[in-house]
Amino acid sequence: MIKSLKKYLNLFNFILLYSLVASKLFSQTQEWIVYNTSNSGLPNNFILSITLDGQGNTWIGTYGGGLVKFDGANWTVYNDSNSGLPDNYVRPITIDGQGNKWIGTYDGGLVKFDGVNWTVYNTSNSGLPNNRVFAVAIDKQGNKWIGTQGGGVAKLDSMGWTIYNASNSGLPSNYINAIAIDGQGNKWIGTGGYLGGGIAKIDSIGWTIYNASNSGLPSNSINAIAIDGQDNLWIGTEEGLAKFDGVNWTVYNSSNSGLPSKYVNAIAFDKEGNKWIGTNNGLAKFDGVNWTVYKTYNSGLPDNSVKTIVIDISGNKWIGTWGYGLAVYREGGVIIKVEDEKTKFPEKYVLYQNYPNPFNPNTKIEFELPEKANIKLTINDILGREIEKLVDKEYNSGKYQVEFNGSNLPGGVYFYRLEAGKFVSVKKMILLK
Repeated sequence: MIKSLKKYLNLFNFILLYSLVASKLFSQTQEWIVYNTSNSGLPNNFILSITLDGQGNTWIGTYGGGLVKFDGANWTVYNDSNSGLPDNYVRPITIDGQGNKWIGTYDGGLVKFDGVNWTVYNTSNSGLPNNRVFAVAIDKQGNKWIGTQGGGVAKLDSMGWTIYNASNSGLPSNYINAIAIDGQGNKWIGTGGYLGGGIAKIDSIGWTIYNASNSGLPSNSINAIAIDGQDNLWIGTEEGLAKFDGVNWTVYNSSNSGLPSKYVNAIAFDKEGNKWIGTNNGLAKFDGVNWTVYKTYNSGLPDNSVKTIVIDISGNKWIGTWGYGLAVYREGGVIIKVEDEKTKFPEKYVLYQNYPNPFNPNTKIEFELPEKANIKLTINDILGREIEKLVDKEYNSGKYQVEFNGSNLPGGVYFYRLEAGKFVSVKKMILLK
């Protein structure tokens, strides 16, 4: 009798353990999706860059497989055999206000793709000083700032090319890995390579250099630069993550924080202000106090070497790994397309906070409708005067997003107002210029 009871207890414990493990695996399956060459149209598992356009498409740069567009269902591959792409090693992808993709390649120069035509800029046909393009940023005037490996920084505007290098400017090194532009229009240039010289800031006055000798920067070799909504600089280096608020430096590394590796490759911010950090040894989420680390053993992450991260309007984290493809993660379940959310019928009217906020010059506004209604969405100035009408038509029940471009407005505080029948909601947003 006792042996029989023990047998049933052991069987019960096994079933309970199996259920818990299965539940965890099912949860991970829902929250993580991995795309690679075996299960998708991805041509290469080495992901160098990811960018999202305004139509919900994901653009992926690979190391050897060319450029990929993913619309949530279909994969389109552009390479040097089937398109005007000059090189299959694609690094930065930046999208301008007209939707053109500006693509940096490993050895083929800079490429502009308007969806039909390809325009290639290289050392033979333009003022580009070097064909290895590792960084591209676009300022509010539409000027392109291009970081090269060995040729310094090139600025492309309507007048032509201007070259900044270690010989003719304050640039400390000609090897550029990252460029970011803050809300005041200052350019922050991260250098790397054997002659890494730290960060150079270009403002209306001139050049300011920050390095490991004259600031709190932990390393002169910079991998990534990102600027949050408060204009704080977050810098990924080979010796940790640094935050610079314009006065104070805070350094996070694997010894003094939950950062899983001191080698930081990528930084992104979600709409709650959390920092997502890609390292050579896992992905980290930092909420300002607590660290959550995702690795292959405790999550659906396919590899611990994370090269790039972007976050879409639905909160999906698009994560590029080195050799193991593309991972998509979202707490509560991945939403590949915004249309998927519209199939869930909302229970009430909701107007969400725009994202990003502050912004310059583009931001997205989301709202939910529990029933069919005539919708009016407007932008108003600080005195309440309507200055732009974004929406004025009938919508069915669902969740929607509208993009607003404030490039024609001066910087300052604005309000967006949603009217749907008797429902009225107003929220504040800040345009930085």
